[in-house]
Amino acid sequence: MNILTVEREAFAQSVGFTEDSMVVYLVDGRSVSVPLAWYPRLSSGTKEEREDYELIGDGEGIHWPGLDEDISVEGIIAGRGSVESAESLNRWLSARSPSNPSE
Repeated sequence: MNILTVEREAFAQSVGFTEDSMVVYLVDGRSVSVPLAWYPRLSSGTKEEREDYELIGDGEGIHWPGLDEDISVEGIIAGRGSVESAESLNRWLSARSPSNPSE
C-alpha cells in the first residue's frame, strides 16, 4: 500500500469566528475550522478581542494582542490546542476580572 504524503507550508490569510469555532482561511484556498474550546483565551475573549488579530510573519501564525495569545497555523492544522497550564490561565482570567482588587 502506498501512502501519498505531501508536505507544504500553510499560511493564514484571514481568521473568522462562529459562535463556537475559529476558522482560519489559508492562502492556498483551504480553510480549517477548530473548536474555540481548544483555546481558552480566545473562548474567554469578547467578539471584538477575537476579531482584533495580527498575522505573524507571512501568515505562519496569528497573534491576538488584547488576549496575549499566539497560535501557529502549523499547530492548528496538526490539531493541537492550547498547552497553557490551568494555573497560568487562571492567573490571566483573574487579572481580567473587573472585580480584581488591583484594578
